[in-house]
Amino acid sequence: MSANKTAPTAVDPTEFISAVPHPTRRADAEVLLGMMEEASGQPPTMWGPTIVGFGSYHYKYDSGREGDAGAIGFSPRSANLALYGLTIAPTAGPLLAKLGKHKRGASCLYVNKLADVDLEVLTQLARDGYRYMMDVVHDPS
Repeated sequence: MSANKTAPTAVDPTEFISAVPHPTRRADAEVLLGMMEEASGQPPTMWGPTIVGFGSYHYKYDSGREGDAGAIGFSPRSANLALYGLTIAPTAGPLLAKLGKHKRGASCLYVNKLADVDLEVLTQLARDGYRYMMDVVHDPS
């Protein structure tokens, strides 16, 4: 099996964020950095070249493929903020209904800017997503 493309790197997440060219995206990434670190209790780690992750979990599929991934995280993309691990917890549905302007992908939450959403709701999504990843999805074997 091939190696996972997204793995932890030694790049400093604050240096990555400071290099984000779009000023609003950069400012929002700084807010997300502090919020997700507090919500998870974990320091930030770069996963690949563009994802800032917090904590990690081990997964194992029925196919035999397994690996590690960031429990929650974000990527300040040019078009939007991509948020990872926030839609998986059973509590996500009601919270997403109160979040504000957003879009959902297969496993991502997309926000144009943090001013479009309720930060308290987003923080709760991060807390719940992190706990669910660590308590339910994580496979320590």
